[in-house]
Amino acid sequence: MNNRMQAIRVGLFFLLGLALLWVTAQSLSGGRIFREKGYALVARFDNLKGLQKGDDVLMAGVRIGSVAQVRLVDRQAEAVLTIDSLSQIATDAVAMVAQSSLLGTNHLEVTVGSPTAAKLPPGSEIKTRNTTDMNEVIAKLGSLGEHLEQVVTEIGKSLGGGESGSLFTKIDRLVAENGPKLTETVANLQDITAKIRHGEGTIGHLINDTQLHDQLLASVDEIKHAVTDARAVIASAQAFTDQVRSGKGTLGTLLYDDQTAGQIRVAVKNLREVSDKLNSGQGTLGRLMSDDSLFLDAQSTLRKVDRAADGLSDQGPITAVGVAYKSLF
Repeated sequence: MNNRMQAIRVGLFFLLGLALLWVTAQSLSGGRIFREKGYALVARFDNLKGLQKGDDVLMAGVRIGSVAQVRLVDRQAEAVLTIDSLSQIATDAVAMVAQSSLLGTNHLEVTVGSPTAAKLPPGSEIKTRNTTDMNEVIAKLGSLGEHLEQVVTEIGKSLGGGESGSLFTKIDRLVAENGPKLTETVANLQDITAKIRHGEGTIGHLINDTQLHDQLLASVDEIKHAVTDARAVIASAQAFTDQVRSGKGTLGTLLYDDQTAGQIRVAVKNLREVSDKLNSGQGTLGRLMSDDSLFLDAQSTLRKVDRAADGLSDQGPITAVGVAYKSLF
């Protein structure tokens, strides 16, 4: 009986050990022992940056697979990924090596991609992007420090010294020589700001005098109104110009109507001919203006009429007619 109980206890202990081993294996593998393997993808990089077999593949912080194998193909690093069958990756998704912790452990981060993109088939290659790790950053910082040191050295040499410390010597000497001037400048600035604060000077009045501020605002309003009026005048002038260009109105007709222009040219030509005839003494009006004999005849006739009128005043009607006839003829 004791042997039988002891055998049962040993068997239970053995089963308990197997259960503990299974739980431990499940915990360490993330529950992947009895899971389906999924499908494979290939990711190519210039440098895997320490990515190893068994590292996780994450998308949006969620584990979707693991690195099944790392290898070197045609002088380029490749990582073969095992992706869970339930996780679909878009064709425009991008994989990159990311740092998991400061201890140097890495994982493969995959972007989500667009929802309308097609899904990658098993065995295809996923797009990749190289990232900068901490070692490269430290190396670049060291190179930057060397360049800065070279720049400081060159600046020191350009200022007249062969050593890098000459730059700071020059700066110290510059501050020492111009210290009093800088102090005086600061004092002047303090004096100016004090006057402005107390409303002295033009700027002080502008800042502190509310009445002047209101006047400036009123002036600005007047300027705005003047600009508005000027725009109205310009618009009216533009409308007038457009009307003239279109041949409307008297001025537009004179400038752009060919028929009216021809009539004006004919009238000017006629006036010129008339003036030429008057100047040359042609015609009745021309002879009146240029022939002195007509003027003398008219003057003699008027004198005779004047004498006849004087004779008529002293004689009767019949005699007056005879006198007038004799006077005139």
